[in-house]
Amino acid sequence: MMRLSRYAGNPNIGVFAAVNESLALVACDSTPEFIQDLEQALGVKTFMTTVAGSFVVGSLVAMNSFGAVVSELSEQKELDEIRKLLPIATLTDRTNAAGNNILVNDRGALINPEVGAKAMKEIADILNVEVVKGTIAGCTTVGSVCSVTNKGCVCTVDATDDDVKLLESIFKVEVKRTTVNHGCKYVGSGILSNSKGALIGDETTPIEMGKIEDGLVLY
Repeated sequence: MMRLSRYAGNPNIGVFAAVNESLALVACDSTPEFIQDLEQALGVKTFMTTVAGSFVVGSLVAMNSFGAVVSELSEQKELDEIRKLLPIATLTDRTNAAGNNILVNDRGALINPEVGAKAMKEIADILNVEVVKGTIAGCTTVGSVCSVTNKGCVCTVDATDDDVKLLESIFKVEVKRTTVNHGCKYVGSGILSNSKGALIGDETTPIEMGKIEDGLVLY
């Protein structure tokens, strides 16, 4: 299923939530309408929270079915609550905006090349996948320019053929290039997706919707 939505008037919905196959961590000031859109499109249970006292949950959390990586700036009470839902590790690295710096599904992870060796091992251990360092279209914040599930992947239109081959080798899915929200190349900022569906920013055009549907295999 695919639905259009926005968060507090903002179509960059990927900034404010992180999702896996069964769970969504969502900014705690989200409207009931946004929560309903998430649950219906992705078939997930939602948990409302802040991370590091902030509503930009999607920028600060990366998660798959096995666990989550959360910014080390998170408050202890936030970590205690999220840990009740799934195993978590804190990203103790200067690139601690986990959602921006980690792209992951249940088969692999691509991370910012600037992430240190210790943090890289912690990411691999908690997410239970092989981790590879790399960039997409020269961008180190790989989570911001791609959206990946266990069925498909969409990435920025600026991705090279080698970038696409890298993504396909890590995540074991086909990759399609697209934009979101009427030309935005940061597709991760405008899409929340799992293998059951996608919620996309409501400024996304019908042509973009078709490419996203194709890339994430939503049929």
